Amino acid sequence: MTAALKAEARNGGTKGERKRLRAQGKVPGIVYGKKVSQISIVLDQKELLALLKVNPHAVIELDVPQFGKQPVMINEIQRDGISRQLLHVDFHQINMDEPVNTTVRLDYVGDPAGVQVGGILQIQRHELEVRCLPTQIPDSIEVDVSALEIGENLLVSSLKLPSQVEVKTDEHDVLATILTPQKAEDAEAVEESVDKAEAKAEAVDKSEQPVS
Repeated sequence: MTAALKAEARNGGTKGERKRLRAQGKVPGIVYGKKVSQISIVLDQKELLALLKVNPHAVIELDVPQFGKQPVMINEIQRDGISRQLLHVDFHQINMDEPVNTTVRLDYVGDPAGVQVGGILQIQRHELEVRCLPTQIPDSIEVDVSALEIGENLLVSSLKLPSQVEVKTDEHDVLATILTPQKAEDAEAVEESVDKAEAKAEAVDKSEQPVS
């Protein structure tokens, strides 16, 4: 997926100036790479938030009028620890003919067989790390969990991806699992406790019977 953002070049500025920009609904940032050693920029916060909501790992066509359009990806985002306000964003300029490492969202589909009989679907991973050309980055990766039974796991190695997309996440990592229903576990524990209590009561009852 390729998105588009517009930005304006800025001077590095002081802490006070960057604070003033944020108060105006702007986000300061930096672009760096082989073709652009380092450019200080400022972006519209609403536009950046909209992009982050859809796909924070997308290839972005960043338009900085003084420097032209450049394909970039987000390298780092800094947020306020309390308010979560965007404080700063780092972009790295990429070459569309060279592979990149990135993260892709996992979309889980299907009604697991184990869930149909009372099991609980537990998702372990929501994203997958991959390496491929920028033009071949999937918007998302579909994960079919319909065949999972209670107690079964779905591993990264089970995924079927295009040959040009290399998975960087460990192939033994668990994506999803079907847990035994908690109520069933509780019921078994209660039954076991009752059995023990009845056995104990029976033993006490026999010991109190008079010997003939």
